[in-house]
Amino acid sequence: MSSSGDQPSDRRRMLVVVAHPDDETFGTGSVIAHEAARGVDVVVCCATRGEAGEAPDWLADGEDLGAVRERELHDAAAVLGATRVQLLDFGDSGMTGDAAQGTLSGAPFDDVVRAVRGVLEAVDPQVVLTLDPVNGDGHRDHARIGAATIEACRDRPATLVYVWTVLRSLLTQWFEELARLRPDSGHLELDLDREGVGRVIGDVTTVLDTTDVVDVRTRAGAVHRSQQPPFDGMPAPLLEAFLTRDHLVRVQPPWHGGAVERSLP
Repeated sequence: MSSSGDQPSDRRRMLVVVAHPDDETFGTGSVIAHEAARGVDVVVCCATRGEAGEAPDWLADGEDLGAVRERELHDAAAVLGATRVQLLDFGDSGMTGDAAQGTLSGAPFDDVVRAVRGVLEAVDPQVVLTLDPVNGDGHRDHARIGAATIEACRDRPATLVYVWTVLRSLLTQWFEELARLRPDSGHLELDLDREGVGRVIGDVTTVLDTTDVVDVRTRAGAVHRSQQPPFDGMPAPLLEAFLTRDHLVRVQPPWHGGAVERSLP
């Protein structure tokens, strides 16, 4: 497990737990930038180096994609305003095929929980944000890290736990546009019910207006030059819907109804 940056200060602390370099930006980037702008001490924990991602044409012979993506992770997190990056030692499972031993989805679930718990103990956050393990985008590593993070937080009842999610209506549109724009995308090879991914609006407990940090997120996204942004070529209305509103579901303590939150505590 490796890290960068200083130890968190006495400011309010938030831990964001993701699976791969670029998840912190293309997924939770607006939330990180939004909370950092509020003065929250945001720490990013990433489970893998993303070495199973698609290698760019410019990658030199013998150059390690995982090392490239690790650098991009640290640089993008800094642009977003995160104070520290904690990297776990799991391998990238890839999108399809058997998950190898030692990868995020191939390792015993308890090992992943234990690794996340170690970061929780070091950071001691008041708020934790991770990827939706139930109705996410279909990537098995995203589901695994989300489930492990929720489990790791169970013995910390005072810690607020949220999952970052995407509305089902938006994901359905995104898959349709992806099939039109990039029919060879690995996302389209996932064996899933595309009508069942994402969350219905009734599941959402928290909606953040992140319009004010779109530029920051865009700059952070440009740092991940080894990977094609998921929004490339998307129609402007769909892009705006993705980038100006973030939808979260609070899972700890359980949500029992009431007015939707418009900010994090």
